[in-house]
Amino acid sequence: MLNWFSRPKYASAERRDVPAGLWTKCPRCAALVYRKELERNFRVCPRCAYHHRLSAADRLAMVLDPGSFVEHDEGLVPEDPLEFVDEKPYLARVDQAQRQTGLPEAIVTGTGAVEGRQVVVGAMEFGFLGGSMGAVVGEKVARSAERAAELRWPLALFSASGGARMQEGALSLLQMAKTSVALGRLSDAGVPALSVLCDPTTGGVAASFAFQGDIIIAEPGALIGFAGRRVIEQTIRQKLPEGFQTAEFLLEHGLIDAIVPRGDLRPTLGRLLRLCGAPMAPGPSESLQATPLGVLSTDGRSA
Repeated sequence: MLNWFSRPKYASAERRDVPAGLWTKCPRCAALVYRKELERNFRVCPRCAYHHRLSAADRLAMVLDPGSFVEHDEGLVPEDPLEFVDEKPYLARVDQAQRQTGLPEAIVTGTGAVEGRQVVVGAMEFGFLGGSMGAVVGEKVARSAERAAELRWPLALFSASGGARMQEGALSLLQMAKTSVALGRLSDAGVPALSVLCDPTTGGVAASFAFQGDIIIAEPGALIGFAGRRVIEQTIRQKLPEGFQTAEFLLEHGLIDAIVPRGDLRPTLGRLLRLCGAPMAPGPSESLQATPLGVLSTDGRSA
C-alpha cells in the first residue's frame, strides 16, 4: 500500500539556508526587494518608487562629490542639565543611540561640493532618537549658517526629524528661535539656503529652520508638518483631507517649491548651486578619500 505520508527521496536532500537580510519588504507595495538592488537605487523601491529612509551618512555620500566632505563640529555631544529620567536616564538613551548610529548626535554637519560647487551642508539622522533637536543639534545648525555666511557659500540642510527633544525641556524649544535667527542672519547676508525635507520633517524642526530655506524641496511621499494628524483633528474637531501633511499636498498648496525624486536630487542641487553663484571647488585634496555610499570621509576634518 502506498504510503501517502512518506516524503519523496529528493526531499531528503539538505536544504540550503538563505542568509538573513538579503531581502527587504517594501512597506507600500509589499514587494520583496533584493537589498543590494535597493541600495543601488538609492533605497528607492524599483517597483513602486517608495522612498525608504536614508541615514545621514548615506544621504551625504549620495549628493556630495566623492572626497569633498569635511566634517565640522563633530566634537559637540549632548549633556543632561535637567538630569532627565523616564524609563531610563537620558544619557543612557544617548549612549544607546550613539552606539546604534555611530554618530555623536542627530545631525552631521560640514562642508563639501555638489557637482563641483562648494556648499556648507547638514544632514539629520532620524535613527538617532528620532532625529530630535536638542541643544547640540541647534548649535550645529546655527554654526553651519554662520560658517556659510563667513565663507559666502550656500547652505544646504537635509531635515529628518520628529521635532524637539523632550528630554531637554525648554532648552530644546529654544533651539527653534536660535536656528531661526541664524537662518535670518544668513538671509540678511545675502547667502542662499536650500532646504530638503525628508521623511519625516515634523515638530519644532518643521516650525523653524526647515521652512526657512530660500528654496524648499521635498522627497516624494515625505511626511511634513507640525502636530500629528490625530492631534489636529481632535483640536479643530474636523476631518482632515486625504493626503494631508504629505509632500504632494504641500506642493499643491504652495508651501514648498518642488518635489524631487532621490535619483534626481544631486543634479537638481548642482543646478541650484550654480544659479546661486556657489564658488567652484578646488581640485581633489590628497588628504581626502573618495566617499562610498554610507561611509563618511573624515580625513582632514576641521572644527
